[in-house]
Amino acid sequence: MFTIVTSVVGGVGLFLLGMILMTDGLKALAGDALRSILSKYTTNRFSAVGAGAGITAVVQSSSATTVATIGFVSAGLLPFTNAVGVVIGANLGTTSTGWLVSLLGLKLNVGQMLLPLIGLGAFAKLVTRGRLAQIGQALAGFGVIFVGIDVLQGGMAELAKEFDPSTWPQATLGGRAILMLIGVAMTVVMQSSSAAVATTLAALSGGTIDVDQAAALVVGQNVGTTVTAAIASIGGSVQAKRTALAHIIFNLVTAAVAFAILPWFTHGVEDLAEGVIGGDHALTIAAFHTAFNLLGALLFVPFLPQYSRFIERRIKLKGPRLTQHLDTSLLQIPAVAVEAARNVLKEIGATLFDALRRTLEGGRAWAAESELREIDEALDETRRFLTRIPPPETTGFEFRRQLSTLHAIDHLERLGVDMKEPETLAVVRRNDPMRKVAEDMGDLLAGLAKQLRDPDVEPEAALAEQFSHKLAEDRRTARPQILEATAAQKIDADRALNELRAQRWLDRLAYHVWRAAHHLREMTRKEMPAEISGAADAGVSGPERKPDGEHPPAAGE
Repeated sequence: MFTIVTSVVGGVGLFLLGMILMTDGLKALAGDALRSILSKYTTNRFSAVGAGAGITAVVQSSSATTVATIGFVSAGLLPFTNAVGVVIGANLGTTSTGWLVSLLGLKLNVGQMLLPLIGLGAFAKLVTRGRLAQIGQALAGFGVIFVGIDVLQGGMAELAKEFDPSTWPQATLGGRAILMLIGVAMTVVMQSSSAAVATTLAALSGGTIDVDQAAALVVGQNVGTTVTAAIASIGGSVQAKRTALAHIIFNLVTAAVAFAILPWFTHGVEDLAEGVIGGDHALTIAAFHTAFNLLGALLFVPFLPQYSRFIERRIKLKGPRLTQHLDTSLLQIPAVAVEAARNVLKEIGATLFDALRRTLEGGRAWAAESELREIDEALDETRRFLTRIPPPETTGFEFRRQLSTLHAIDHLERLGVDMKEPETLAVVRRNDPMRKVAEDMGDLLAGLAKQLRDPDVEPEAALAEQFSHKLAEDRRTARPQILEATAAQKIDADRALNELRAQRWLDRLAYHVWRAAHHLREMTRKEMPAEISGAADAGVSGPERKPDGEHPPAAGE
C-alpha cells in the first residue's frame, strides 16, 4: 500500500513539476507575443474569448493569461468587458490539458519515449542562454509531464486492485455533491486544476473510478480554481479583485448548471463520444470538461457587457480619478507599466487642455483652483510611478517609448505652470488680435483633448505643430515693430511690454501643447525615432527660439 501511495503522490509531483517547467519556459518564449495578442485580438467579446482560450492552450497556464489580462486592464489598455471574455476563454483553454493527458499520456504512454527529450532540454537549459534555454526548459517540462502521468497511471492501476469503485460515493444527488467537494479539495491541495484533472483521468483509466464519478470530480475541480483565485486576489489591486470575482462567479454558475444536469449531460457527451472516439472513457471526460465550460461560455458571452457592469458596481475603483490606472503591480511588467503611465498622461493632458481651452475662450475667469490642484497632484504621482519602473535597455523601442513619456510629462508640467498667469490672460482678452489667437488655440485644444481620449479620432498633433510655428513666427515679426512704435512714443511703454509678455505667454502655451500632444500620440515601432536627442524640447519658446527651418525639432522630439 505504501508503494501505491508513493507512486500516486510522486506521479502528481512529477506532473506538477513538468507543468511548472513547461509553463515557465513557454511564458518566457511568449513574452511580447502574449502581450501583443492581448492588445490586438481582444477588440470584442468574441475575439477576447478566443484569445483567452488560445493563449491558455499554448502556455498551459490560465493564471499566466489572467495575470497578463489584469495588467492590461489595470493599465487601461483593455476594457474590463473584454478582460472578462479573456478569463472565460482561459477557462476553456485550460481544458486542453485533459485532451493532452488522455490522447498522449494515457493512450500512447509516451513517458518512456520522452526521456531523451528531458535530457536534451535540461542540457540546453544549462549550457545555453536566451530563447534556446527557454525552449530547452519547455521541452524538459513537456517530457516530465508524461513521465509523471506514467507513474501516476501505474499507481492508480495498483490502487484499483485495493479499492472497488462501488466504495466511492455513487451517482446519487448526495453522492455527486460529495464527489464535487472531493474535486474542490483536490484542486486546492494540488494548487492546480490541471493536476487534479490528470489524476482523475489516471484513476478512471486505471479502473479506480467510473465515468459518472470522474465527471462529478471534474466539475468540483473546476470550482476549486475559484478558491485559488480568491486567495490570490487578497491584497491585490481593484482590477485583480474584479477579475477574480468574474472568474469565481463564472465557475460557480457553470458548475451549478453542470451539476443540475450532470446525469443527462454526462450520458449525452458519452453517447456522442461513443461514435467519434470509440467509447474511450478518458477522452469522454476530456470532452465533458470542455463541453460544460463551453456551455458556461455560451451562457455568459451574450450578456458580457451587463455582467461586466455588475462586477464593476460590486467593486469600485478607488483613489484619484486621473491616476486610478497607476497600479503598482504593473511595475513587474515594465512595458505595460509605461503604457499605463501614458494612458494616465493622456487623460491628464485632455483634462489640462480642456481647462486651458475654457480659460482662453473666456467661459470662466480662470480654471478652477481645485481642478488645477488635481492635475498637479496627478502629474506628481505619475512622475513618482515612472521613476519606479525598472529601466529598459538604452536601445530599442521600449527605451524610446519610456523616454518619450518623460518628455510628455515634462511639457504637461510646464504647461500647468505657464497657465497660472491670470494677469497675462487679462492682457490677451483686451487685445483683439491676441484674443483671436486664443480662440483659435481653444478650437485646437478641443480637438487634441478629444484625440487623447479616443485614439480613433483624426490626429491633431500636426495641426498643433503648424499652429505653434506660425505663432512663434508672428511673434518674432511683431516684436521689433512694437518696440519701434514704443520708442517713437506711439505706444505706451507699459502696454507694449505687457503685450510682448502676453505674446510670449501664448507662444509658450502653444509650444508645450504641441510637444505634449506629439509625445502622447500613438506611434508604431517604425514611427518611433531611433534617437531622441532632446534638441527640440531644449529650445523653449521665447525670444531665443529660432524660426521653423533654422532649428527644426530633432526626430521624435
